[in-house]
Amino acid sequence: MAPRLNIPPITRAILSAICALSFLNGVARWRSYEGSPGGPIPYLALVPSNALFYPWTLLTATCVERNIFTVIITGATVLYGGKYLERAWGSREFAKFILVASLVPNFVMVFLYIAWSYVVSDTNVSAKGISGGISIQAAFLVAFKQLVPEHTVTILKGLVKMRVKHFPALFLLLNTIGGFILGTDVALNLSWLGLLSSWTYLRFYKRQPDLSGTSTNGLGIKGDASETFAFANFFPDAAQPAISAVTDKIYSILVTLRLCTPFSEEDIASGNEQAMARGEAGLPSLLGNGRLGGRGSGKREEAERRRALALKALDQRLQAATSNRPSQSAASSAPSQPPQPPQQQPSPQPAAPSVAPGQSMLGETNYTPDHS
Repeated sequence: MAPRLNIPPITRAILSAICALSFLNGVARWRSYEGSPGGPIPYLALVPSNALFYPWTLLTATCVERNIFTVIITGATVLYGGKYLERAWGSREFAKFILVASLVPNFVMVFLYIAWSYVVSDTNVSAKGISGGISIQAAFLVAFKQLVPEHTVTILKGLVKMRVKHFPALFLLLNTIGGFILGTDVALNLSWLGLLSSWTYLRFYKRQPDLSGTSTNGLGIKGDASETFAFANFFPDAAQPAISAVTDKIYSILVTLRLCTPFSEEDIASGNEQAMARGEAGLPSLLGNGRLGGRGSGKREEAERRRALALKALDQRLQAATSNRPSQSAASSAPSQPPQPPQQQPSPQPAAPSVAPGQSMLGETNYTPDHS
C-alpha cells in the first residue's frame, strides 16, 4: 500500500485549484472560446477590461496555468514550499499570506494595464490575459529569505550551490530578462509585484512567534524590523547603497503621510534578536527531516553579523538600565571586612580570650544595620 502524502489543508486546496482550473482553462482554449483561439478565458484568467464583470478572477487567475510545464513548476513550488510554510506558520497565517500574494499583485495589474492602454491608445493592452503563479513563487522566496536565509541549496549533485537569500534576486533577474527579450511582461510585472507585496506584509504587518523572548504580550511580534530583512538586502552588496537611498526616501514619505509606522530602536533590536534566534533554533528541511540553519550549512557570516548586532543591542539596553539605577548608599558600598578563617583546635588557655564588641568567638564580625 502506497504511503499517504501528508499535505496540510491550505496547501492541498491550492494544489487542487491549480490542477482543476488549469485543466478547465485548457479545455476552454482548445474549444476556441468565442472564436478566438489561444485567447484568455475571461471567467478564469484575469482580463483587466473585464475585471468588473468577473471579480473572482482576481483570485482564480493565480491558479490558472496555460501549459503543463508551468503547472508542474507552480505545483512543485506550492507542494514543497506550502508544506513548509503552513507547518511553520499555521494554516490561518499561511492563508492570509497567500491571499496577500495573490490579490494585491492582480489588483495592481488591473490598474497598471488599463492605465497603460490609455497611454499608448491600444485597447488590446487592457484585454491581455493575466494568469499564473509567478507572484506566489516570488512570495515563497521572500518567506524563505526571512526564515532560512543561510541555508545552502545544492543542485546537480553539488555542481551548483546557492544560499536561499540569493534566490529572490536571481528570480527577479530571470523574469526581468525574459520580459524584455521574450516579451513575457506579465511574468515580469507579477514577479516584482509579488515580491513587493509579500515583503511589505512580512516586514510591517504579519505577526510572528516570539523566539527571542522580547515581546510583552501573547500576540508575538508584529512585522520584522531586523536589518537583515531590509529590502536592500535582497540584492547584491554592490547595489545595496543605491537601493537603500531610494527605499529610505520612500519610507520617509510613507511615514510622513502616516501610511507606515516607523520602527523604533527597540523594534530593530528585537528584530535582530528574533533573526538570530531563528538561525540558532533551526527549522525543518524542505524535503526531509533535516535541520536548516544548523552548523553544517557552510559559512555563517550573515548569522555572525546578526548575532553581533543582537549582542550590541543587548549591551546598550543593559548600559541604559544601569545608568538609570539610583546610586547606592555609602554604607552599602563600603567594602565589607573579610571573615577570618576558622581556627584550628584551640589549645588550652589559662584564661578566656577577650572578645571585642560585635565579634564572635570564631572571629566573624556581626554587623549591626545602620538605621540612621
